[in-house]
Amino acid sequence: MTVTRSGPATPAPTVARPNLVLLILSGAAFMASLDVFIVNVAFDDIGADFTGATLSQMSWILNAYAILYAALLVPAGRIVDRYGRKGGFLLGLAIFTAASAACAAAQGVWWLVAFRALQALGAAILTPASLGLVVATLPPERRARSVRIWAATGALAAAFGPAVGGLLVEASWRWVFLVNVPVGVAAILAGAIVLSRPENISASGFPDALGALLLVVSVGALTLGLVQGSEWGWTDARITGAWIVAGVALVGFVLSSARHPEPVISPALLRIRAFSVANVTMLLFSIPFAGALLANILWLQQVWGFSPIATGLAVSTGPLMVPIFAAVSHRLSDRVPVGRLVAFGCVLFGLGSALIALSVDATPDFVTEFLPGWLIGGVGVGFALPSILSSATADLPADQAATGSAVVNMSRQIGMSLGVSLLVAIIGTSAVYADVHDSFLTAWWVLAGIAALGAISALGMTPRAVLKSAA
Repeated sequence: MTVTRSGPATPAPTVARPNLVLLILSGAAFMASLDVFIVNVAFDDIGADFTGATLSQMSWILNAYAILYAALLVPAGRIVDRYGRKGGFLLGLAIFTAASAACAAAQGVWWLVAFRALQALGAAILTPASLGLVVATLPPERRARSVRIWAATGALAAAFGPAVGGLLVEASWRWVFLVNVPVGVAAILAGAIVLSRPENISASGFPDALGALLLVVSVGALTLGLVQGSEWGWTDARITGAWIVAGVALVGFVLSSARHPEPVISPALLRIRAFSVANVTMLLFSIPFAGALLANILWLQQVWGFSPIATGLAVSTGPLMVPIFAAVSHRLSDRVPVGRLVAFGCVLFGLGSALIALSVDATPDFVTEFLPGWLIGGVGVGFALPSILSSATADLPADQAATGSAVVNMSRQIGMSLGVSLLVAIIGTSAVYADVHDSFLTAWWVLAGIAALGAISALGMTPRAVLKSAA
């Protein structure tokens, strides 16, 4: 049974230190997003330390986090919507911090995999809770800008991960995890003191437990198939089984949601046009975002022979554009519909990938052949990614803010997994430069084409809240 508060609308919250609140929430989300990418650079050093570990076993250090993070986002968001975002944020942050310390102390590959799974649980709880707190606690006039800043920190984390990882690995791969501990402890203490506990505007029953489990199984199986397809083979029985499990579990989730009074994802949520279109756009944008990021890293390291530190620093140039042009996009949003801004960002990102494809050859020339396209791509990310998130949450009911943000972030994680898998499938295992060059060119052009599809989708995502404010 759902009990909804009647009477006048709850007034907007008064936050004494909104900048500090945003710093705490964005910083924690940055830390969780950073861990998706930072471990890639440390992969070889971890393998050298754990003698006897096979490549297949080592791959689960990356895959366990990616799969569980994507699969648990929506159920975790639904639960923190029900039981409290501040408590959920602090709990998720505590789990993530403790698991990071455990990862740093791991003495075997499977212990590290297990602790990475625990990290993913913490990240899946704190991510929707942090964005839900941004939406629920900050004043309406600051909300859109704050969501863009929150999203921009996630984009920065994704692209700065290789640079940070490269620097930390110079000391030890364990610092890749250990660095989270002091940051996490500081964020927990600051969050407990500074963050307010937003008032629930509705009280509902416990979310659909069966539906949540089926969603976890469906997204987990889908992501498993995406991240393992290139290694196991796309026709392998295990991959086929993963697709079947994902489909059956998804059908079960839909049926359970239709029958339960408190579904994990409310059908009313999906009927909000801006929200639904934003999820499609997020999926389409995340495919080239993750694919191009990995393609560029692999090109710099494997073809041009850059060291991990040099690669990380080279890749970090594009993200420098993100906060600048996220601010430009925010200023333009008063005059330009958000869908057009996102479409422009998608087009720019695709153009950046195409420019790199047209420029690079066997002789390294970072400044003239790589940097211009990567900077253009960074500008595109600044226009697209923060605006997708702010548009997706603009029309959501306040009591669905964390759940809605979790759905959008799940779309992002699935898109990123698909982008990485698509890239690996295209590049293959070519050893001859001519074959490698052609496969990278194909990958960059395919990713540019998917970015163009994201631009088409983005044109339909301007929310009602934005249209009303512009009227």
